Amino acid sequence: MKNKRILITGAAGSIGSEIVRQVVKNNKVFILDQNETGMFDIIEKYKKEGCWCYGRVGDIRDEKTLTDIFSDFKPQIIFHAAALKHVTPGEWYPREYVHTNILGTLNLIEQAKKWECTEKFIFISTDKAVQSSSIMGATKRVSEIIVRNQGKGFIVVRFGNVLGSRGSVIPIWQEQIDTGKKLTVTDKRMTRYMMTIEEAVELVLKAAEEGKGGEIFCLDMGEKVNILDLAYDILNKAGKTPVVEVIGMRPGEQLTEKLMTEEEEKVAIKKDKFFII
Repeated sequence: MKNKRILITGAAGSIGSEIVRQVVKNNKVFILDQNETGMFDIIEKYKKEGCWCYGRVGDIRDEKTLTDIFSDFKPQIIFHAAALKHVTPGEWYPREYVHTNILGTLNLIEQAKKWECTEKFIFISTDKAVQSSSIMGATKRVSEIIVRNQGKGFIVVRFGNVLGSRGSVIPIWQEQIDTGKKLTVTDKRMTRYMMTIEEAVELVLKAAEEGKGGEIFCLDMGEKVNILDLAYDILNKAGKTPVVEVIGMRPGEQLTEKLMTEEEEKVAIKKDKFFII
C-alpha cells in the first residue's frame, strides 16, 4: 500500500493509531477523531518525522464534517475504526450506539460513493457482532451487513479482543496492580480470543490488500484464553500475590464468544491467517 490517500476514522484510538503508524510512511494520511489531543499528538509526531499526516477534530455523525473531508482530500482508501465499543454503556445509552456505529457508518459510505472514493473501504468489526447479546454487538452486526451490501471495494474485518486496546481488560488490571487492588474477573468460566494490536493491524492491512468487496475477513485468533488463567499469569509475572475477585458478568456480556456463526462456518474459506466469508 504505497502512494495512496488514506482516511482513517477513529485514528486516535488503539487500532486506528496503529493503522496510522503502519501506513503513514508510504502514503498521505488524513485522520478524523473526536479526541482533539490524541489527534493533534499523532499529527505532530509524524510531521516531525517528515510524513504527510494531517487531520481534523470531528464526528462521523456530522455530515458537514465528512463533506469537508471528502470534497477536499478525496481518499482512495478508508479505514473505518471509529465506534462506540464498550458493552455496558451501550446497554445504558443504545441511541448513542445506533447513531455512531450504524448511522455514522452510513454517513461515511454515502460520502465515499458521492465523491467516488471507493477503491477500498475497510470496516473494523468485532466478534461481539456474532450472536450478539449486546447493543454494541448488534449495532456492529447491522453495520457489517450494510458495508458488505455495497459491493466492490467494501470489506469487513472481524476480530476478537486486542491486548492493551481501549476497552480491553489489560489496562484495567494494570491500574489495579499499580494501586494494590485485587484483580477483578467477571466469571471463572469466561474465555476470550486475544491478539496484540500490532498483529491485528498487520492482518487488517493484509485483508485490505486481498479483499475485492463483499467479504468478511475473520482473523484466525488461535485458541481462546481463559480470563481467570490470564489474570493469574499477569499477577505472577508482576511478582504479585495472586488475589482475584470474581464480580459477575455485566449487562450484555457473554461467557464465551465466537468469530463466526454456524452458517458462516459452513461457507468460510481458510486462507493464511483468515477465514473469508
